[in-house]
Amino acid sequence: MAFKYPVARRDESKVDEYHGVKVPDPYWWLEDPDSEETKAFVEEQNKLTMPFLDECAVRPLFHQRLTELYDYPKYSCPYKRGGRYFYFHNQGLQNQDVLYVQDSLESPASVFFDPNTLSEDGTVALKMARLSEECEYFAYGLSSAGSDWVTVRFLKADDLTQLPDVLERVKFSCLAWTHDARGVFYNCYPLQEGKADGTETTSNLNQKLYYHVIGTSQSEDVLVAEFPDHPKWHSGVTVSDDGRYAVLSITEGCEPVNQLWYCDLQQLPNGITGLLPWVKLVDNFEAQYSYITNEGSVFTFRTNLNAPRYKLINIDLQKPAPEHWSTLIPQHEKDVLGFVACVNQHHLLVNYVHDVKDILQLYELSSGQLLRDLPLDVGTVVGISCKKKHSDFFYKFTSFTTPGIIYHYDLSVPNPEPTIFRQVEVKGIQPADYETVQVFYPSKDGTKIPMFLVHAQGIKRDGSHPVFLYGYGGFENSIQPYYNVAYLLFVRHLGGILAVANIRGGGEYGQTWHKAGSLGNKQNCFDDFQCAAEFLIREQYTSASRIAINGASNGGLLVAASVNQRPELFGCAVAEVGVMDMLKFHKFTIGHAWTTDYGCSDDAEQFQWLIKYSPLHNLPPAPREGLQYPAILLLTADHDDRVVPLHTLKYCAALQRGMGSSPGQRQPLLLRVDTRSGHGAGKPTAKAILEDTHIFSFIAQTLGLSWRE
Repeated sequence: MAFKYPVARRDESKVDEYHGVKVPDPYWWLEDPDSEETKAFVEEQNKLTMPFLDECAVRPLFHQRLTELYDYPKYSCPYKRGGRYFYFHNQGLQNQDVLYVQDSLESPASVFFDPNTLSEDGTVALKMARLSEECEYFAYGLSSAGSDWVTVRFLKADDLTQLPDVLERVKFSCLAWTHDARGVFYNCYPLQEGKADGTETTSNLNQKLYYHVIGTSQSEDVLVAEFPDHPKWHSGVTVSDDGRYAVLSITEGCEPVNQLWYCDLQQLPNGITGLLPWVKLVDNFEAQYSYITNEGSVFTFRTNLNAPRYKLINIDLQKPAPEHWSTLIPQHEKDVLGFVACVNQHHLLVNYVHDVKDILQLYELSSGQLLRDLPLDVGTVVGISCKKKHSDFFYKFTSFTTPGIIYHYDLSVPNPEPTIFRQVEVKGIQPADYETVQVFYPSKDGTKIPMFLVHAQGIKRDGSHPVFLYGYGGFENSIQPYYNVAYLLFVRHLGGILAVANIRGGGEYGQTWHKAGSLGNKQNCFDDFQCAAEFLIREQYTSASRIAINGASNGGLLVAASVNQRPELFGCAVAEVGVMDMLKFHKFTIGHAWTTDYGCSDDAEQFQWLIKYSPLHNLPPAPREGLQYPAILLLTADHDDRVVPLHTLKYCAALQRGMGSSPGQRQPLLLRVDTRSGHGAGKPTAKAILEDTHIFSFIAQTLGLSWRE
């Protein structure tokens, strides 16, 4: 089937020079989202793509079944504020989760805040929500159409009276109440020229930290920290468990390192009235420090200081020099120390990641001694709610086949055991029908890479099964088992295998694993992913023409780079909101923060790394005899102000010109641009269902899969 792709104008005169190397950029005009030419390009692409997706044979069946199976109740862990319990709940197909409140765990619940009332299409999402310490006020941040920009508003928590306070231009922000409930710390950006609605590409620079006093206008907010000499710095405040200290974490980029400053709020006789007298506990970017709790002046931090798998340390503010720091829980010999939380005044709830699977343990705060293991199945703790002053806590467990079990654990009773507080079952999905296995396969350099496989019980390895291979591999982000109805439909009704490869660049084995897939080592990510496909073929799970690969954001880069490097290895590729122009990504919105993982083309050595794999710059410029690309579906969205759409638009234009004009290219190379959508967070349920339907219908159509009852 041959496709007639829209012709995109090429500006042959646009050539950039990097360290003496001339690099053409003929589709640079697609960087302007507001130009009539860009809008026309997007419209033409959707005119080609949407009918194709809507006419895929399995589309109506997949959409109907996915809607049915999505319609199950979803709950978060309850959390306690001022004697009441709060939790998020979605009845099944509501576009946004609703916040409920109840007086006790046994009493009836009522709606506290429902974002679904704020927009007809569900595109206004609750991005941030913070109740003050004793539940006097509720601060909530709303984002529209998927943008990272947030507007913060306030309610009185007892009678839900709307307060007039409004905070604008909030992005990548903390939201931290002082314990007297007078106000909140938050971050915002200065006004910039042009629009700021999520469709702009302007760089986000000069973020500042403010304190907002309830009952005042934003123009009166107190500037408490700014970094005029460091426009790329981000900051965030945590108020200590005892309410006495503001702990400031400062980052530059996405590397897990930060500066650590603090302010003793008790030493401010007139309250917060201006720039705070910050004390710099750590004033370099050599390690990460995350506040866990404090006993008086002794603070406990999770850190990767000389500990790539993380450890817990104590720092006494009275003796702050590093030679006085002490280790509370040392780095484990293999497992990665994940989240840590303080409960019941003197206990620590500690999570470890062992071969990509979660372990949960209870420790003593004073000694760092292990007290007990909390039993967990093979999977992931996706939610936790606890406070130092409360004796009980909740945690939520999930896996590839378990939608969610919430456990309650109360340390105030003798010989406590975790009890199931809430367990959700999805009608029509029997976990026993599926088998989850973990395999370890060799990468190109011999490194063993873990991968989860989910498939029907007792499948035959005859090379016939379609595979959905997913990867990410960046920013120390670990991909652990998680529940996704669309994945299970692919296994159940399309006879497929889900494969999730835990490639380098993630945090599955700590900082060492992350660094082995970043900067000059980025090619390891692509090798690991391609070797996953080779393993699945070698072990006769599948064949190359039956493999569909998928990734989003940094994972979209992974998919596109892998297709360029090994087009013959895959039958289909779906790249969502991918970073495709590795030479210019740092120039748009928050892209400058990713140079810690990728490097930057402004640097001569790093330019050489980037030009070798940048998806846009490694596409064949013209048809090549015998070369075919797999079927490709690119997805982006008009309000994605994280990875701006221009990445995907430019890549699509080059792909369709180079491969789309080749007589041998029979598989489609298509682009889907969603409207009133962003990078992914806060996406309404209806849009999420439709997007998954389009993705899996495209895979089924291009791999030749038929629906099985």
